[in-house]
Amino acid sequence: MSRTRSAPYDLVILGGGAAAFAAAIRADELGFRSVMINHGLPMGGTCVNVGCIPSKFLLEAGNEYFYRQSPQFACNLPGAVRCDFPEAIAHKDRMVRRLRKVNYREVLDGRKIEYVAASGRLESGRRVRAGGRLFEGRNVLIATGSAPKIPPIDGLASVGYLTNRTLMQRTDRPDELLVLGGGPLGLEFAQMYAHFGSAVTVIESADRLLPLEEPEVSAELTACLQREGIRIHVGARVRAVRRRAGRLVCEVTNGQGPIPCQVDDLLVATGVAPNTTGLGLAEAGVALTDRGFVQTDRHFRTSVPGVWAAGDVTGRLQLETVAAKEGALAASNALNGEQRSIDYDLVPHAVFTNPQVASVGLTEAEYLRRGGACECRVIGMDRLPKALTVGDTRGVLKMIADAKSRRVVGVHIVSPLAADMIHAAAYALRGRLTVEEIIDTVHVFPTFSEAIKVAAESFHHDMSQMSCCIE
Repeated sequence: MSRTRSAPYDLVILGGGAAAFAAAIRADELGFRSVMINHGLPMGGTCVNVGCIPSKFLLEAGNEYFYRQSPQFACNLPGAVRCDFPEAIAHKDRMVRRLRKVNYREVLDGRKIEYVAASGRLESGRRVRAGGRLFEGRNVLIATGSAPKIPPIDGLASVGYLTNRTLMQRTDRPDELLVLGGGPLGLEFAQMYAHFGSAVTVIESADRLLPLEEPEVSAELTACLQREGIRIHVGARVRAVRRRAGRLVCEVTNGQGPIPCQVDDLLVATGVAPNTTGLGLAEAGVALTDRGFVQTDRHFRTSVPGVWAAGDVTGRLQLETVAAKEGALAASNALNGEQRSIDYDLVPHAVFTNPQVASVGLTEAEYLRRGGACECRVIGMDRLPKALTVGDTRGVLKMIADAKSRRVVGVHIVSPLAADMIHAAAYALRGRLTVEEIIDTVHVFPTFSEAIKVAAESFHHDMSQMSCCIE
């Protein structure tokens, strides 16, 4: 195979997902030439192909099917509610192909961005070898993302397992599904398949679901999922897996003894590992963290001058929004000499279960760990006229404020609309608003978003004794 050298680029990007695309587009906007070298997932990376887009479609399809069977209002739907699961998967695939074309492939038209579908390897001198070519860059950006992390469970590799990527490719639905992991991904898929009709069990090694969220959030969501029939075991581990007569027999313990467990399929949702294998990072001198992610400073520089990294491969927040922001800022810093970074404390995130979970800012424990003194209030959604009106009072909201200044430092929500509600809290934190300033802001009535104001009011009043017209 011939080895030809390409003319120097301003930015050579390893990867083709959110961080890579954001970096390439920012480079183009600044007048620079870039090339994306992508291997593994198709153009667009995790979000459009196997992450946010397809999973949120299937979650919504499952919600429609599950909740329409239990109308809350005084009207009856004619006939039986039916779910065509293979068609839901087919529609998901059509949507992914369409969005990959419109939001990614066509975005490259007319820009100074070259796209190369090949496996790339970093070499010295800010060069990348890929597809028989040698790409030279003034700068190199590592944005190769992550992949599902598979735990070393005895027998797991031999019996076969599912990840979010492989499960969403199947047109059949497991009758019984074990979900290994009670984090955001595991819970979204647990509820998704429970809504479609699977009997689902969740195993979480920590002492509660969503262990990085507030305890009140974990408790509320756990209760909601259990009411829908999802079996949950916390403080539990799968020690071994065997296949017998076509079934998976799992050895599960929770410190109190064995838990009987036989299922059709097992979904591994225990976190992610960085896509760094075969990139030549060690040989090029790029330092990694103790977990194997690419180590960077706050401006996305690696240990090698001219080599940058952004997105999931750096091991920070595993969010599409963060990956895109990091990619754009890394390109600005590399090409324009800027020194931009992200305040990760102000980044909102959500879990798209039903009810949803959304958070921004610090937890109570984290604020105390950093040496702050705080006050906290928790309200139930049953305090909201809107929730009572629509007959859905599931959820809580926890607000954390500095004890002295009353500046709000964290908001954590469980609600059917939490992912939309959290943006008001994100603006409040970014604006460094106090509890009193939130109270002084007029909200629309009746709405779920009023929960933020009600929580603020609860710093001054016992809300169980107050009218909804309090001002």
